[in-house]
Formats: sequence, structure tokens, C-alpha cells
Amino acid sequence: MTTTPESASSTQRDEDAVRRYVEHLGLTLSQIGMQRMPARVFAALMTTDAGRLTAAELADQLSVSPAAISGAVRYLEQIGLVAKEREPGSRRDHYRLFDDLWYATFMKRDRMITMWRDAADEGVSALGEDTPAGERVAEMRDFLSFMIKELNDMYAKWHEMRAEKGK
Repeated sequence: MTTTPESASSTQRDEDAVRRYVEHLGLTLSQIGMQRMPARVFAALMTTDAGRLTAAELADQLSVSPAAISGAVRYLEQIGLVAKEREPGSRRDHYRLFDDLWYATFMKRDRMITMWRDAADEGVSALGEDTPAGERVAEMRDFLSFMIKELNDMYAKWHEMRAEKGK
């Protein structure tokens, strides 16, 4: 058995159950739209106690080639789910999850929703608010505006709840 951050933990884990869960989470993420290999890599990072692994550790854990890991982590970096870092003096990159991952991820989505809403607003101006197409685009704009407001309220509640938990 290789030494992993998990094997140093004081809590024993059923590694077969963890492997099955990684595959299940990866499959679930791919069913909701994430590419399959990035979904598996993300699942592996989520389930490691350290929250970070090297490309070689990921390839070994997932039984895939280093090239598959390279493409997956590049995609995950682009969408803001993982960060690449290097220990001083090391030649190996480590991939880690962001702190407050969910908040950061949804804030990025919030910016995209705002851009989408602004584009819809421009469309309403171009189409005319009283045309069928303008009404349709106005409905989209109004829904996106509603979402932005609700998301901002939700983010505030999330931070309040985390503060109550001492995080």
C-alpha cells in the first residue's frame, strides 16, 4: 500500500468504498454536464483529506494516463475549481481545491449571470419591449435579475451560517 495523505489520518477509511464513491461522484458530475475525466479528478480531490494531489497521484488513484490528468486539471483550472501550486524546491505540481470552493464557484457563475442579464437588457432595447421577441427577452432579463438578487441574499446567509459554525 502506498502512503497517501489519507493513510496518515487517525481515522481509518474503507478505501474500496472511497474508490467506489469517487467513481459515483464523477459519474454524477458527468451526468449533469461536466466532462468525464475532469469530473473524476474533481471527485478524487474532493475525497482526499489533504485536498491536494500531484498529477502522478491522481493518475495512479484513477488508473489513467498522466496525459488524461493534464487535460482534466487544465479544464478544472479554467473553470475555477482547482488551483495549481508548487512547493518551493519541488518540480512537481500539486492540484488543490480552493478554500470556500462553493462560494467562489458560484460567485463566478453570478458574474456570468450578470453578463447574460446585461446582454438580455441590450436585446430588449434592440427588439423593442412590446414585440413578441422583446417580451421573451425581457422575461429572460427579469428572471436573471431575480436570480442575481436571490443569489446575493443566499451568499449572505451562507456566510452568516459559516460564521456561526466558526469557519
